Amino acid sequence: MVILPEVTLYFTSKVFQEIAGPAEQGERVILLFTKEEEERENLRDDSFYPIGVSGYVTETEQKNVVAVHTDHRINVEHVSVAEDGTIEVTTSVRTEVDDMDPVDAKNRLQNAKQAIKEFDSKFIWGESYNRYVDTMQSMNEVITALSYWLRITSEERYAILAADSVSERTQLEEKALYEYLELAEVQGDAESKQQEDYRDMYREGAIRRQIAYLQKELDEMHPENVSDVQKFEQKINESGMNPEARDEAMKVLNRLKQGSSSETESGIYYDYLDFVTSLSWKPEPVKHVDLDKARKILDRDHYGLEKVKKRILQHIAVMNLREEQSGSILLFEGAPGTGKTSIGKSIAKALGRKYVRISLGGVRDEADIRGHRRTYIGAMAGRIMEGIRKSGVSNPVMVLDEIDKVSASYNGDPASALLEALDPEQNNTFTDHYMNVPYDLSNVLFICTANTLDTIPGPLLDRMEVIHFDGYTPVEKLKIAKKHLLKKSMEQMGIQKGQLKISDSVLKTIISDYTREAGVRGLRKRIDALCRDAAVRIEENETEDPVVITKDDLRKELDMRPMRHLKVPGKQDPGIVTGLAWTQVGGVILYIETLRMKGSGKINLTGQLGDVMKESAQIAVSLVKSMFPEKAEEFDQYDMHIHIPEGAVPKDGPSAGITMTTAIASLVTGKAVDPHVAMTGEVSLSGRVTAIGGLPEKLMAAMQAGVKRVFIPKENEEDLVDVAEEVTNALEIIPVEKVKDVLKALDIL
Repeated sequence: MVILPEVTLYFTSKVFQEIAGPAEQGERVILLFTKEEEERENLRDDSFYPIGVSGYVTETEQKNVVAVHTDHRINVEHVSVAEDGTIEVTTSVRTEVDDMDPVDAKNRLQNAKQAIKEFDSKFIWGESYNRYVDTMQSMNEVITALSYWLRITSEERYAILAADSVSERTQLEEKALYEYLELAEVQGDAESKQQEDYRDMYREGAIRRQIAYLQKELDEMHPENVSDVQKFEQKINESGMNPEARDEAMKVLNRLKQGSSSETESGIYYDYLDFVTSLSWKPEPVKHVDLDKARKILDRDHYGLEKVKKRILQHIAVMNLREEQSGSILLFEGAPGTGKTSIGKSIAKALGRKYVRISLGGVRDEADIRGHRRTYIGAMAGRIMEGIRKSGVSNPVMVLDEIDKVSASYNGDPASALLEALDPEQNNTFTDHYMNVPYDLSNVLFICTANTLDTIPGPLLDRMEVIHFDGYTPVEKLKIAKKHLLKKSMEQMGIQKGQLKISDSVLKTIISDYTREAGVRGLRKRIDALCRDAAVRIEENETEDPVVITKDDLRKELDMRPMRHLKVPGKQDPGIVTGLAWTQVGGVILYIETLRMKGSGKINLTGQLGDVMKESAQIAVSLVKSMFPEKAEEFDQYDMHIHIPEGAVPKDGPSAGITMTTAIASLVTGKAVDPHVAMTGEVSLSGRVTAIGGLPEKLMAAMQAGVKRVFIPKENEEDLVDVAEEVTNALEIIPVEKVKDVLKALDIL
């Protein structure tokens, strides 16, 4: 109901007493308006609008009616609701701006009353009601009397009361009145041109409401004819968007409804609404994931990778205990072909979620991650939100592949743009530039992959949980080839079981002589090549005998020479020591070669060495000088040349420090080092052997090359738990703390 000043209200005695108690003549009354319909016992201090109306009782108990005449609008400065329902109010009179010309006000009142009478004249009761209309003295009284029938919202009713300007309030009252009359009956021209302009406006509003109602009826009868605008409106209402996203979508929808100045703008609005309504905004229902079933899926699809499987099972167990969905940010780091990307799909199966893969290799534009702003022609969302849209859910398993290959350019830094998406503390409000509204990514399980951590910025790396993927041993590769690769390749080539035979010895030969990698990607290619050749032979062969691949067939069918692998020689001269190195394709052995000749004490370094390795060589020379003072003069009389073979390959890193030191000590003492002894470790100027990385891959390379004994830093002893058992069983691994420990063990010092 609309209640305004200078009107008389009538309450039944019973209702008035329930609200305010017994009525007394002349008693002051304050009328407050609640924001929502609530029972009295549920009212709170903030349940009321800040503007009310005051008045006084003019009649009591006559014919069981209490009359209240309102006189002022009031500001509600303080409201206190006691536990017993008593309401204490502090108020002040609200000032009005009387900016209405009396003559104009009188004319507008008469016009309104005449419009009501014309409307009432259509009905039997119209004449009696018109006599009541004649007694109305103001527009306030007209609206109060008709407020029960006015088709306006609570906010619009309150806006009439809150208008300080009498002129503004009169316009709002007229708008409510005439729209109501026009909705009931669209009538002819108004009596005056000014009134005609007003009525045209009110008529349009009434017609639009009628059209909307009729269109709704038609849509329900013929849903196949619903327009795109109506489809978008329905999708928005059913999407479960957060308030910010809903407001933005409705704003764009209204622009599309109104029609833009060009087809290009309409296309932009259409594409935006199509994108945001295609996203899943509602949280996915919680599913209990069976741990045993998940473990079987992971074991079926991938051999080994126990650390990864353990971490995923932990994630499932936590979700089951908390009974809610949750995301995480994992970083799988390791050599190519070790299963980092492919296990993401198995994880999605185990969790019962959708799978999305996004390749970040070579991404140089920030907009690829966070999207373009809609002001650009051809703007589109970033890859993350596009992946969410394609998945159709809000909690997929999303693999961000090759995150270490992201690089900055003049278009921004994509790695920095990833910070918000991969930060568990803030990705619940991730904002894509194209959408311009927040989206909750906290339930997405992000899995990033990288070959190395060196190129990943520190702040981004800090937000991820790193899980290292070790290279596979030959035994593991053989099991993977038999259990997974060969079976999958035969299915892809259409080869039935029993039509092709490849023995274990042939697979071992392929692994040892035709691949050089930490993973199994190259092995898969070789097996694919054999299966393709076998498919030709099966198709040409008229007999049903199976195709048998032998070792002698490999050279021809793989169309490549066996790879040359470094093997330790039987004996080496003084000054040559076997070292171990890590590369992106696994571990390798390398030989540090030293030579001296008459000269003036110069030191030559060759083999495409990086700055760090050059500094390690200088430290090694200084250490040997300090440990063999009797040889110090020889350093001034001879030039020394330090070389690392395979000069075409750039090399860097500090882990060759102990190998260089041992090689120089062997050279100056003339004592040869057994080539079956290898070593790795960084050395300090004080002679300490400090920790290095890539120990599992280095030890595997040592085993494959025929090394028998390996010196490693004492600080890396704990890393031996990550080394395959067959490698530790094949090698004698000696942890050392000082350079002297190595030289004494080799009888050099």
